[in-house]
Amino acid sequence: MGKKKPRPTPVPADHPGGMVDAHTHLTSARDNVEKLLERAQKAGVERMCTVGDGVEEAAQALAIAQAQPNVVAACAVHPTKAHQLDQQARARLEAMAADPACVAIGETGLDTYWIHHDPDNTADLATQQAALEWHIDLAIKHNKALMIHNREADQPLMDLLAAAPKPPHTILHCFSSPLEVAEEALGRGYVLSFAGNATFKRNEMLREAARIAPIEQILVETDAPYMTPEPFRGSPNEPSLIGHTYLALAQVRGEDPAEFAAAVAHNFDRVYGLEA
Repeated sequence: MGKKKPRPTPVPADHPGGMVDAHTHLTSARDNVEKLLERAQKAGVERMCTVGDGVEEAAQALAIAQAQPNVVAACAVHPTKAHQLDQQARARLEAMAADPACVAIGETGLDTYWIHHDPDNTADLATQQAALEWHIDLAIKHNKALMIHNREADQPLMDLLAAAPKPPHTILHCFSSPLEVAEEALGRGYVLSFAGNATFKRNEMLREAARIAPIEQILVETDAPYMTPEPFRGSPNEPSLIGHTYLALAQVRGEDPAEFAAAVAHNFDRVYGLEA
């Protein structure tokens, strides 16, 4: 049996710049934050939102956003960890949500994948639903965007969101659902945030969702260190690689890459409440 070809070393795309990364996990990266930000800036990434998926990581994300002028934060407890949302965690998240550097409440949502694959360490669906409702109320109270994680939970998630009070903006992060869910979400005014999996060959459905979405309802993210775009799928992801996703989405939409990036950057400011 022949040896597998070594993976190519990831390099940034040849992109004109002006990009934003709407969802990344700087605290989960292998490299230090300063190096990640330096490489991102050289690659044309001007701003980003770093996300915590638990109280401690949310606090770390917020600290980075407080220290870095081109970084903002999203804070919440991930749905798989919803059983950790005790009174102490709620009090800490309340304080984080009030900070101007926290621009979104997330990632929160529903995840049935891990309920089935690691039930002993994953919050059950009812606990996740209750946590999501609490996070929605928190987003509304502080006038922040709601950042949604959804893994194999389309129907219960869309039902809950339809019945719940409405935050200023609802972002479906790393959008990976069927086209009919995209159409329903767009009809409700939600924002679809596309990650590197939109570049995967088999995910034509995601590219179609990006094609039909009104430009004002699109964000682009890395979800780094996960979801590395083609042609570097399988390698660790980071914000400097987001240009590959931007180019793929601009191509499927038939738009100029610089103009597409500028429109997404405007959405970033509007959705995250950063407009002057």
